[in-house]
Amino acid sequence: MDKGRHGRTAPTPTRADGVHNPRARQRAFAIAAGPEDAELSELGELLRTAGVAVAGEMHQRRARPDPDRYFGRGKLAELKEAVRAADANLVACDDELLPRQERNLEQEVGVPVIDRTAIILDIFADHANSAEGKLQVELAQLQYNLARMRGLWSHLERLGGGVGTRGPGETQIETDRRLARDRISALKRRLDETKATRAIMRQERERAALPTIALAGYTNAGKSSLLNALTGASAGVRDRLFHTLDPTTRTLDIAGRTYLLTDTVGFIRKLPHQLVDAFAATLEEALRADLIVHVADASAPEEELAEMLSAVDDVLEETGASERPRLLVLNKIDLLDGERRRELTFRHPDAVHVSATSGEGLDDLGAAIEWRFESTLEAMDLLLPYADGGSLSELHELVGEVEREDTAEGVRVRARVAVGAVPRFARFSVNGAGGAGPDPLGE
Repeated sequence: MDKGRHGRTAPTPTRADGVHNPRARQRAFAIAAGPEDAELSELGELLRTAGVAVAGEMHQRRARPDPDRYFGRGKLAELKEAVRAADANLVACDDELLPRQERNLEQEVGVPVIDRTAIILDIFADHANSAEGKLQVELAQLQYNLARMRGLWSHLERLGGGVGTRGPGETQIETDRRLARDRISALKRRLDETKATRAIMRQERERAALPTIALAGYTNAGKSSLLNALTGASAGVRDRLFHTLDPTTRTLDIAGRTYLLTDTVGFIRKLPHQLVDAFAATLEEALRADLIVHVADASAPEEELAEMLSAVDDVLEETGASERPRLLVLNKIDLLDGERRRELTFRHPDAVHVSATSGEGLDDLGAAIEWRFESTLEAMDLLLPYADGGSLSELHELVGEVEREDTAEGVRVRARVAVGAVPRFARFSVNGAGGAGPDPLGE
C-alpha cells in the first residue's frame, strides 16, 4: 500500500455499503462543486496527511452540487477523462456526499470515491492514541457508515420491486445495520463511563481551585507548540493536520500563580458533525475552562485566516462554549514581514502576537493571561489558625505572594483569590462567612 509523505498507510476508500476496499498505490483526483471557485489546497493537505498523493483537481461552478451525481453530466464526462489521463485510482470530494451521489459518481467515473468526511475520520482513526479517543473515532465512523448502509438498503428496495425479490443480500444488510446500531449503543455506554470518570477528575481539579485555560484553534495552528513553549513540556509536535486528538493538560506558572493549561483537538472547516458529536464530551470538558485561548495561524492569507477564525467560532458555538471568556493569539508571526504584522494589528487589535518557535511575544501572552484573571479576582481578608498550616500553603500555591501578618489569634492574610476558590477560604474571612468585604489591598 502506498505511504504518503508522513510514511503512513493511506486510508481505505469507503463504498456506499460502508465496506472498505483494500487498495494499492493511491493517487486521488480532488473535486469540488459550488458557487465560488473552490480552494482545494486544504483537501490536498488532508489527502497527503492520510498518505494519498494528489493527481489533479477539478471544480464545477454551480449554485449547488447536483443532488444525484454531485457534478452535472457534462462535467462528469470531463472528470472521467481527467481521472484517466492523470492515472488516478481514487476521486476525493471536498464535501460530504449523499450515499446516492457517492454511488453514482463511482459508476460514472469508474474508480472508488471518498468524501471529505471519510478522509477526516480516517485521519482521526490513525492519530487516536488513548482508549477514549479510539472509542470516539469508532463511534463517529459507525454513525457515518450506518447512513450509507441505509442508503444502499433504500436503493435495493427500489430495485427489488415486489414479492419474490427479497434475497440473502437484503437480509445481510439488515443484519449489518443491526450490528452497527448495537455497537453504537455499546460505544455510547462506554463513553458515558469515561465521562463519569472525567467528572470525578474535574471535581478534584475544582477542589484544587487552580484557574484553567484551554487552547483551541484551527488544526495545525501551533497549539501543541505553544503549550510546550509556555510550560516547558514536551507534548508531541508534528507538522500535520489533527496531530493532537486527546486533550493534554500541563501546569503553567505566571508571576507566581499556577494555571492548568489544556491543549484540545484542532478544528477544521466542514468538521464532520459525527466527530463533533463523538468528541462532544471531551471538548465540553476542555472548553469549560475559565479562559479559552484561541490560537490562529498568522502566516495564513487574510481571507483564509478569516475562514479559519469563523470555523473555530462555529464549533465553539456548537459545543456551547461560545460565551466563555476568550483571548485571540496569532501564532507564527516569525514568518511575517513588518507590513503584514501591522495589518494584523489593525484587523485584530485585541490579539496577542506570538511565535511558539522563536519565543517572541510569549511574555506578552503571559501578561495578557495574568491581566484576564486579575480582573476576576476577589479580595479576601483572612485569619488562619496557626494549627492550619495546610490552608496557608494552599493559599500560597493558588495566589503566590500574599500580604501576611502574624497576630495572637493566627496568621492574618490579605490576598486576591480566584472567584472559584473563595468558598474554600470563606470560613476564615474576617468579614464573616462567604464575604470578602472591601478590597484590603486598596485596589
